[in-house]
Amino acid sequence: MRETVPEDEAGLATVGQGRFVTGSILRHVVVMSATGSVGLMAVFVVDLLSLLYVSKLGDPNLTAAVGFAAIVQFFAIAINIGLMIAAGALVSRAIGAGERDGARRIATSATLHGLAVSALLVAVLLPLSDPLLRAIGAEGEMLRVAERFLWIALPSNLLMAPGMMFSGLLRAIGAARQAMFVTLGGAVVTVGLDPLLIFGAGLGVDGAAITTCVARATFALIGWHGVSRHRMLAAPAAAAVLADAPLVFRIALPAVLANLAPSVASAFLAHVLARYGAVTVAANVVIERLTPVAFGGLFALSGAIGPILGQNWGARRFDRMRGILRDGALVTLVYVGLVWAALVLARGPLTRLFALDGAAAELFGFFCLVSGGVWFCNGLLFLGNAAFNNLGFPFRSTLLNWGRATLGTMPPALAGAALYGPRGVVAGVGIGALVFGVAGILLAARTVTVLERRAGPPCRPAPEAALAAGPAQGGALV
Repeated sequence: MRETVPEDEAGLATVGQGRFVTGSILRHVVVMSATGSVGLMAVFVVDLLSLLYVSKLGDPNLTAAVGFAAIVQFFAIAINIGLMIAAGALVSRAIGAGERDGARRIATSATLHGLAVSALLVAVLLPLSDPLLRAIGAEGEMLRVAERFLWIALPSNLLMAPGMMFSGLLRAIGAARQAMFVTLGGAVVTVGLDPLLIFGAGLGVDGAAITTCVARATFALIGWHGVSRHRMLAAPAAAAVLADAPLVFRIALPAVLANLAPSVASAFLAHVLARYGAVTVAANVVIERLTPVAFGGLFALSGAIGPILGQNWGARRFDRMRGILRDGALVTLVYVGLVWAALVLARGPLTRLFALDGAAAELFGFFCLVSGGVWFCNGLLFLGNAAFNNLGFPFRSTLLNWGRATLGTMPPALAGAALYGPRGVVAGVGIGALVFGVAGILLAARTVTVLERRAGPPCRPAPEAALAAGPAQGGALV
């Protein structure tokens, strides 16, 4: 009989319970996605509001500068996400296999790994901020403001990394509400502090950067409170941290590479659009910030799918794993359809809200008209990535993401730019999303079938085996 743990005094679920191996699959997908969406949407909405505040300063160069700085920052965030994915995959898998102590050990080790990597990122990226910004097209006033923004905000990655890790660990055990509060807390701080510093204190873009630091500190503190209440972390031991490093980075490395791909694609698109001037760059920045707000549910959905798949793999419920992918695709279709209709109807008011006109207004309006088809395909790719990262095939996610960021983005974007200008760039990216999105979901379904064929007779693995290889005993998984 598998070990279970009673709820703690506050009634919160504790590590050791596999919530997702029974009950309605669709309900698990919807509940986890909805709670994840609230937190993520809060972050994305305040990012959009921050950009709106900056746009009200009346200088397109400032709006473009914030966008360039965000591209560089996302390189660090993508690496944080990769480590979070690895920790969530290993912890959820251990929980599904009934290994509470193993789950705590790997959560502790992964948190310390994330802190070390985040410090290294700050030390590397800050001295390189000028050449990186120049490489993606920043120059003049845009370059000066973007570099100053990074020197203020980037060191707060030391707070962002553990905050993201804590949020991922809470999702891994099914504590969706607590994970939501982590991101929601930072968002609330941003809503109140951003206008106060940008306008009230007259700090402008510097105020937005300072707000980022305060919000990330809040993010980390709320996350620490959540994992502490759930008793998810153990006392760190140097031997365990070193021994767990190969397990964590075996998943984290390909996950990081996969998450860096969109950053590279965004940097490339910014470089291509920079040739059309600051106004077009500013329009692209608005698109980049509006997209997560509009389609943030897809990011939450992919984050929700991972723990659900991980626990069912730990319990060897392959029938439910196929159902998770099916219901995930259905939720993606319904969600994107609703958002697409809203964007088409609201494209005029949104254009006026961000004071876009001329070529910038045309580019933004075209994006609203075609975004639904593009992001449905992106959503399918996200589902595939979640499956690969949590089922022992992370390099498939890496391959597909880099394929989309290179073959699926660069040639069609350049061809579209040559034929139709900025709108052609958006259309070209959509073609790449179609190809790789369909490939991702089909390959994910195939992956579940392969795992089922390789599975041996049911047995309870040792903690180390559960963490390193999962419950399938019939052969190598990668």
